[in-house]
Amino acid sequence: MKKYRNLLISSIIVGLASLLYIDFYIGNIKFSFAAVVFPLSLYIHDDLNPVLFGFTSGISLFISRLMFYGALQGLLGRQFYYTAPEIIFYIVYGLVFYAVKRRKIAKKYHNIFFICAIGDFTSNMVETYLRIGGIMFLQSSLAMKGFLLVAAIRAAAVVIMVIVYNYYKLFLTKEEHEERYRNLLQIISQLKTEVYWMEKNMDHIERVMANAYELFSEMNEKGGYADWTNKALEIAKDIHEIKKEYKLVVKGIEEVMANRLDNRGMYFKELISILKDTMEVEVRNQNKDIGITYNIHEDFYTEKHYFLMSIFRNLIINAIDSIENRGHIIFSHIKEGSNHKFIVEDNGSGIKEEDLPYIFSPGYSSKINYSTGEINRGLGLPLVENIIRNNLKGSIRVESEYGIGTKFIITIPKDELESEH
Repeated sequence: MKKYRNLLISSIIVGLASLLYIDFYIGNIKFSFAAVVFPLSLYIHDDLNPVLFGFTSGISLFISRLMFYGALQGLLGRQFYYTAPEIIFYIVYGLVFYAVKRRKIAKKYHNIFFICAIGDFTSNMVETYLRIGGIMFLQSSLAMKGFLLVAAIRAAAVVIMVIVYNYYKLFLTKEEHEERYRNLLQIISQLKTEVYWMEKNMDHIERVMANAYELFSEMNEKGGYADWTNKALEIAKDIHEIKKEYKLVVKGIEEVMANRLDNRGMYFKELISILKDTMEVEVRNQNKDIGITYNIHEDFYTEKHYFLMSIFRNLIINAIDSIENRGHIIFSHIKEGSNHKFIVEDNGSGIKEEDLPYIFSPGYSSKINYSTGEINRGLGLPLVENIIRNNLKGSIRVESEYGIGTKFIITIPKDELESEH
């Protein structure tokens, strides 16, 4: 829906821009501002089909000219006669961009200039031929000089507008990030208060664990029956205290999240940019030589970015942890029909075949320090699966070979992810 909306709006803008023109000295040819707006729109909206956009721009141009100049230039048929070659101009321009898009030429400023200049010049030549036929070759020297000059001027105008657009976009992105960071600082300051209560309860937890272990030892030794009731009572009281205060902590955190988090959506490529920066820091912190490649199929806007960030971050951290010193991780995004597919694969230690059926089970972890009892602090695969299945209505599966590597494949319906912006 967004793609068609962009197509319609951009075509209307091109049509209106065609009303700003200067006449050329050959065969009713007009040099309009629309030939600047057309390539600029293709640059801004990368998902537009250039050929289709060329056709719809031509139709929009015809309608605009008919509405504003039809009364001066005559009936519908006469107006179409004047503008039909100009419709072909935009279709040819679209074909040039389509050929460039298939070759995947980098969007550098000098490339943009040459592409626009070639597209403009070629389209003008075709339009001129349609208007005056072979006579154009008798005036070819003068016409070509004029077409080349106009193509260079309009291509330069496109480059200037692209530069202005990019700087404006950077300004808006920076402003939005600064706002989000301010909100994040407020969240962190309030969460620190809640963390204080959680740290306070660590004493209760340690006492519960000590009493529970002592009770277990005494029961094992079949002695100290008189003290068992008191120890069980102390454990129950400590657990009650922990439950009561943790309930307050959870309530406090939920209020912070509800009131302070920026719940606006973001574009997927922006999310990946943040993820990329975060994972580079993680790799450096673990002092490993790991390259992470991101292959993104197409951009989309989503309000489920918190879920996606939690899933991707956890899976990539797991992949980093699975690589001992040096390796590679590939994150891929593919859009297949009505689904988005995300793949995280690594060449780490892999998962043993007998463990594969249990990796999404609560309590499973392949990263336990048996000397200290410390378990990796990530979300954990069970919670990742829970988010995917319950919050995003998707699925996750794993392919792994011990000693070779692991691949996680996530499939999520696009209706669950994509939002209108």
